[in-house]
Amino acid sequence: MNITKYVNQVEAISPQTLFTGQQLVWLTECASTNTEAQLLLVKNSATDGCTVITDKQTAGRGQRGNQWEAAPGENLTLSVVWKPAFLAPADQFQLSQAVALAVHDWARQLLGTSTALRVKWPNDIFFKDQKLGGILIENTLSGAKIQHSIVGIGLNVNQQTFSVPTATSLSHITGKVYQLAPLATALLEALERRYLQLRGGHSAALQHEYRRLLYRFQELHCFEVDRQQVQGRIVDVDEAGRLLVEIDGQTRTFNFQEIRYC
Repeated sequence: MNITKYVNQVEAISPQTLFTGQQLVWLTECASTNTEAQLLLVKNSATDGCTVITDKQTAGRGQRGNQWEAAPGENLTLSVVWKPAFLAPADQFQLSQAVALAVHDWARQLLGTSTALRVKWPNDIFFKDQKLGGILIENTLSGAKIQHSIVGIGLNVNQQTFSVPTATSLSHITGKVYQLAPLATALLEALERRYLQLRGGHSAALQHEYRRLLYRFQELHCFEVDRQQVQGRIVDVDEAGRLLVEIDGQTRTFNFQEIRYC
């Protein structure tokens, strides 16, 4: 490990938070920040809000089992450990909504209030029709409570080229080059604000705002269902996080991986 870089990066991040990011581990390289966070939990070494950040992730995980692509040293790749015992397992999607809104808040600070910035179900961040960031939340349940959650976030910041045309970055959008440490600080603060909003019992307000910012909401769009392309319109997301889509005059309910955008 490059100790000098490690120390400098940690010292550069000082979020004004109660607990999120107050325990900070910045690694120059790791397989997955979610995996590193899990190892800290196993060792009872992770406090509530513990954050693992890396410059280079070699085996990052995305939704649907995909690998998250991120050029080393150019993007934000981190995982936050929370212990949301106040949430029942049936309410897991409330945390997903809060995190997605927090990342949207963070991006809006940098890109303005453009309507091009949207949350793509269940919790990707899109600018126009391109992916700016992704979120992977792994929950561990204990009886009627969520014992802990590992919130993995990957955000494209300075990367200019991608292997897929549906990805973009802050730098690609604005033409600017960003320092990662200040962006990490702002992200941790945004995450805690939304987490505290959820913990304070404001889940209905979060759900309303999430729906308002949903990508392709109430727009006729092509979807893939059972390997067939259909025209549908997103009309809602229920409390369990299932997508409600109107197809041929009927509202159908889909779990994750049961429907795709064409």
